[in-house]
Parts: sequence; C-alpha cells; structure tokens
Amino acid sequence: MHFHRQLLHVVRVVSDIISLSISFLCSIYFISTTQSRPLLLSDYFLLFSLLVSWFFSSRMTGLYNEFRSRNFSFELIIVIKNVLIQVISIVVIIFLMKEITLSRSFVLIYAFGLFCGLTIERFIIRRVLNLLRRRGRNLRQILIVGAGEVGRNFFDAVVSNPHFGYKVIGFLDDQSKNYLNGQYLGTIDALDKILSTSVVDDVIVALPTYATERLDWVIKTCDNYPTRVRIIPDYFRFMSEKFEISMFDRFPVISVRTIRLDELHWYVLKRVFDAAFSVMLFILVFLWLWPLIVLMIKFSSPGPVFFKQERWGRGNKKIICYKFRSMRADSKDIDDCGKYQQATKDDPRITKIGRFLRKTNLDELPQFWNVLKGQMSVVGPRPHPTPLNLESKEIIDNYLLRHLVKPGVTGWAQVSGYRGETKDPILMQKRVEHDIWYIENWTFWLDIQIILLTVWQMIKIDTKGY
Repeated sequence: MHFHRQLLHVVRVVSDIISLSISFLCSIYFISTTQSRPLLLSDYFLLFSLLVSWFFSSRMTGLYNEFRSRNFSFELIIVIKNVLIQVISIVVIIFLMKEITLSRSFVLIYAFGLFCGLTIERFIIRRVLNLLRRRGRNLRQILIVGAGEVGRNFFDAVVSNPHFGYKVIGFLDDQSKNYLNGQYLGTIDALDKILSTSVVDDVIVALPTYATERLDWVIKTCDNYPTRVRIIPDYFRFMSEKFEISMFDRFPVISVRTIRLDELHWYVLKRVFDAAFSVMLFILVFLWLWPLIVLMIKFSSPGPVFFKQERWGRGNKKIICYKFRSMRADSKDIDDCGKYQQATKDDPRITKIGRFLRKTNLDELPQFWNVLKGQMSVVGPRPHPTPLNLESKEIIDNYLLRHLVKPGVTGWAQVSGYRGETKDPILMQKRVEHDIWYIENWTFWLDIQIILLTVWQMIKIDTKGY
C-alpha cells in the first residue's frame, strides 16, 4: 500500500513536469513562428528556472497532498495558485535577465496552456483513481476508536463516498456494540493487538470529550506503529461547515462558524455597493415611480402613505423599518390574545392596491432609505417585526443567528420560495436555515444573483406575496 502511494505521487509529479514542459515549448514555438524568433539557449534556462519554481511552489501550496475527501474544485484552486506563481516567476526572471526577450503574449499563452494541461491531467487521474477505488484498489485502511454518534456518522460518510478511497475495518469501543453488524472488534484495549496483526493506515479517534485518559492511551499506543492518528472532536457537532481554526499564542482556537462579512474589505465592498445601488435606484427609478405609488395609495384608502414598524437589525438592534402602506390604517398587528398577526391569503386588512404592492414587492421599496442610512443591506435576511422575533426565537433553532449581519430588502430565503406567511414553524425553520446558509456562504456574486432573481419574481408576480 505504501509503495502504491509513492508510485502515485511520482506519477503526479512527472505528469506535471511533462505538462509544464509541453506548455512552455508550445508557447515558445507559437511565438517563434509568429515573430520569426529562433529558439535560444536562454529559453532553456527559463524552462529550468520555472521547473525549480514549480518544485518550491507545489510544496508551499500542498499541491501533492492527498485530496481523497476534497472536491475537484478545491484542487483546481491550488492549481491556479501555482500557475499564478509561474506567471510571477516569468515576469521576475525576464526583468532580471535582459538576455531573455519574450513578449506578453508568451506569458498569457503559457499560463493558459499550463492551466488547461494540468486541469485535464488531474481530471483523468481522478477518474482513474475513482474507478480503481470502487473496485477495491488504492484504499486506505481505517480503524475507528469510539462507536458513538460521531464515530457512526463518520462511518456513514466513508460508506457514502467510496470514491474517497477509504475502507473501515471496524470499531473499538469500551461498550459492546452488537448492532454494528460485525464491525465491532472489541474494547479499546484491543487496539495494540489489532495494530500489530493488521494493516491500519489511519486510526480515527471519535471519543467523547470526557474520555481524556483513554485518548492519551490511544495516541501513545499508535505512536508505536506506522499509523496516523486523526481526532474528531466530540464538540464537532456544534460547528457549521464554515468553521475556522486559528492560533492564540500556543492555543488552537476553533471558531464554530466564520462570517466573511466580518472581514473589513468584504464589509466595505458590500456597504459601497449598497449605497451606490440605492442612490442609482433613487435617481433612475424612484423619482418617477414613487409619486405614482403615493397617488394610488392615497386614492385607494385613507391614511398615511408610509408604514413604519419596529424590527430587529444586526446584533438584535432595533430599527424603524419603512414600507408603503398596504393595509387599512386601522389594522392591528397584535390580535386579542396578544399574538402577532402575519399577513395571510385574502387577509381583509389588505387594500386592493396593497395586494398588488405586496405581490410585486413594491411595498418594500422605502426600505432602500434604511439601506442608505446603513441600517439594512440590499441583500440579507429579511427583518421581522419585534413581536414575531420574540415568538420565533423561543421555538426556532438558531433563529437569532440571522442577526449576525444586516437585514436585507431581499434575501436568499425569499428567492428560494420561503416568502410570505410562516405560521407553520417548519416554514420559519426553513427560512432561518436559508438565511444562515447565506450568511456562511456569502459572496458578492451571490448578492447579484439574488437581486436578479428578485427582479424576476417581481416581473412574474410571486404568488406567495400576500
């Protein structure tokens, strides 16, 4: 097994060297034929320098690490990093050695050819490895210490992803687990015997946090054998997919979830976009659209044009949220039992014009004033009225995590179909789950996508808007 892993590593390295050399020589040939430039000795020196640069950059970026449990996109990102380092290396070498005369077109052709070659090569290697692993070849033997919920979930993940190339030989646990269908190999004390009689590449420790003495014994036992120890913390169940590990002096600190918008440059980008987008709407659209909506509201029912309501923003901070009034002026938000009344289908409180405004999302347009004030964002979790927040936070899991970022005029939950009434707790839970997914996976392009989907829903008139 160890020989096969070494062979695979050599194949990957040699394949990359061949791809790099072919890309370089093809780029030189193209430049030579178009610019009547002969192949020079300095070109071979440049190729040698790029190979040396590749040697160091590939190790720095972990290009030849095992990517069994990683998506292909993750490996491609590392490839892109190495290609960029190659481009920087070419520019630096050409700048330092004036004997090398190559145009910018050479750099672009080389970078493009190298990226395509490496991508195709890695795709083929992955396909071949996946085929071999499904046939029981190129597998890493795993022993799981701890047959609790964490250990069993890890086992299920291995079984569900055979292309990862792992095989679980069994479980060790101090409590008998007869329901493991023959996978239970005995107590943890049997670890030494199993490691001495079986080939075990990795020992996965999935013990509860209170079993520190057993954990120490497991690690010391494994140190006597050529096997790697991997620990799954018992508190892993509290983490999101976007957790982060950092060092505080000598102490590793795990952040349960990370939020990109906590980073200053992303926060500034989103805020600048919010302000610019809102100003553009006020100048190009609202100057003529708002007077029309104001007249429709005034002629349809007596009362104020705008509706103001207390809602919760970032950090549970209370804000006054603005909307075009879509209900009768004497409508009440709280019923006789003191419970918040959400708008429902055929709600008698909603005016005829109000029904149109709500279905087309036009009643939300005054919230762009909240955006300009910095209280809201164009895209984010929709803000809920204070009474609804108080009710929901008691019955909906992770409800207040929505308030880690600014609320939005539109949001991922809304364009995903979770708009409108949420009296059913399941619907509110789904909305919260979508909001949390947005917070943890935010990108600028995701915001653009949500804005375009919102415009599309406004055009087709969403049936859930009532």
